[in-house]
Amino acid sequence: MAKTSQATWGGRFTAGPAELMLRFSESVSFDRRLALFDIAGSKAHSAMLAHVGLITAAERDAIHGGLDAIAAEITAGKFAWDTKLEDVHMNIEHALTKRVAAAAKLHTARSRNDQVATDMRLWFKWACGVLGEKIAAAERALLGVAAANRTVLIPGYTHLQRAQPVFLSHHLLAWLEMLDRDRARLADVAAHANWCPLGAGAIAGTTLPIDRGYAAKLLGFTDAKGRPQVTQNSMDAVADRDVFIEFANAGALFGVHLSRIAEDLILWSTAEFRFADVSDAFSTGSSLMPQKRNPDACELLRGKAARLQGNLQALLTLVKGLPLTYNRDLQEDKPPVFDTFDQAALCADVLAGVLGGLKFHPDRCAAAVSDPALLATDLADYLVRKGVPFREAHHAVGAVVRLAEQHTIKLDQLPLEEVQQVHEAFGPDWTQVFDPARGLALRTGTGMPGPAQLAKQLKRWQRRLG
Repeated sequence: MAKTSQATWGGRFTAGPAELMLRFSESVSFDRRLALFDIAGSKAHSAMLAHVGLITAAERDAIHGGLDAIAAEITAGKFAWDTKLEDVHMNIEHALTKRVAAAAKLHTARSRNDQVATDMRLWFKWACGVLGEKIAAAERALLGVAAANRTVLIPGYTHLQRAQPVFLSHHLLAWLEMLDRDRARLADVAAHANWCPLGAGAIAGTTLPIDRGYAAKLLGFTDAKGRPQVTQNSMDAVADRDVFIEFANAGALFGVHLSRIAEDLILWSTAEFRFADVSDAFSTGSSLMPQKRNPDACELLRGKAARLQGNLQALLTLVKGLPLTYNRDLQEDKPPVFDTFDQAALCADVLAGVLGGLKFHPDRCAAAVSDPALLATDLADYLVRKGVPFREAHHAVGAVVRLAEQHTIKLDQLPLEEVQQVHEAFGPDWTQVFDPARGLALRTGTGMPGPAQLAKQLKRWQRRLG
């Protein structure tokens, strides 16, 4: 049965919403996490109203005192949330109005549309900072593993087939590049969120003489020179959800990187590879097979990637057909980004823990990298240095590889006479190519896995990550 008129918007209604509608439409169950950002926005808004003379300084101070008291209750877990008041904004305003008479003026020149847009932009700036720090912690753990294993060689893989020798640390630093791009993306999202929509109203601003820049500065929506940054179109300010999608996209890409790192670790920890072990702290056993030691943390990281991608898809689908400006559908924009934050933050912590407990097996790595066929490309380069065109050298080395397979011997064990029958440019020194240390030492170009470049990259990351 319908209730009496709703207190915050019910002036034109003769009856309130049905109980089912209240349960269906409430958002306070998830948007209450915006409470402190909402209070910060309300304090800036009331300060601006006093600044332009729409409320008195005494009224401003009373509002601020009441908001501070509510913030303390929320932080202490003592605030009573009411779903009948729909959302975080109305819960706080209702509590404030019961304590402070001047609170009735707080919503002057403001709509919940620009209010929530402001809250969310403040939240995105905070969330990007928190996630960035957590990813940086994982990066530092990764850098520690790379520095501790800088002499270990492993095969690099293409098509999951052994390709060429690389330092293990070079492989790990590839992960570091991925994670650092994730941090950079979050910094970009924070920069895009750094525009204040407060003052846009429901759609068309207000006829009252507000000062949007004043409120924006109080809330920290400023450029590098401290100048306020306010949104430039009132309709776009309340309809725009780009930052939501960009944040979810950053989370989804982070998830992709987590999944690829986890997949490498899962492979490396198998009996077939046995390059590394994931620590007991991040492994589990089997309820049936007592010998099992499963890298479940890595498998869950891989699985979380799907969840993070799903959040992005949900947001893209949510907004794709909405007309300007605000539509109630947009209430559903928050659960996906909140979940992306929660899961990405947890995953970053788990990744740091997994990396910190990794144990590598240099003997297994050395055995895997000992096949001279991994240096077949270096053998082609040997011919190139003798003036053989690369395509011709490639074909010649391919023929030599086939010859070794036919004889069921390793590539470097073929007699000189036989390889010279393939190409006359092969000389007595041809087997010198099959020294991985020699081959890596020759890889001196930027970004290559040679020891000099590896040392340079480790120093670069140490400076970058502190």
